[in-house]
Amino acid sequence: MKAINSSLIRIVFALIIGLVLIIWPDAAADYIVITVGILFIIPGAIVTIGYFARKSVPETSRRFPIEGVGSFLLGLWLVIMPGFFANVLMFLLGFILIVGGIQQITSLVIARQWITVSASFYIIPILILLAGISVLFYPTQTRNTAFIIIGITSLVYAFSELLNWLKFLRFKPKPSVSSEVVDAEFID
Repeated sequence: MKAINSSLIRIVFALIIGLVLIIWPDAAADYIVITVGILFIIPGAIVTIGYFARKSVPETSRRFPIEGVGSFLLGLWLVIMPGFFANVLMFLLGFILIVGGIQQITSLVIARQWITVSASFYIIPILILLAGISVLFYPTQTRNTAFIIIGITSLVYAFSELLNWLKFLRFKPKPSVSSEVVDAEFID
């Protein structure tokens, strides 16, 4: 029964995630950044509150929790301005793709010194370079397209998992009384 439940849970979560990413890709990016921001706020707040809540002991020196305050402020900034950070990440991704495309093209040009390099080898690096340029000029559209692709992939996964579950469930062997006793012994 546990395998059935875990399959159904995976199916439901994949469907929900896929639909959210397809229907609201821009909001999904913002919520991901907000979630990361909250993950910075919580430990920062705990450390900072702990600093002020602790009673001072005369023989010990207490250092101000700069990291905790910094974590809290960064998290707050992420929560307040999620769109800005999502675009910054897209610009960073675009820059990385451009550098990667240029590096691959350069490597192919250098390799031509000792071996013949077919023009077909340049296709992928040029596509990577163009993708990086596209991300720099259209960061929001690129981000939304990526989330939509991930959402579609999530839906395909959910339907595939559902199909497999329905198809193979009837072939699953029924547990016998003796195997339940053996399973109980392994659990203890």
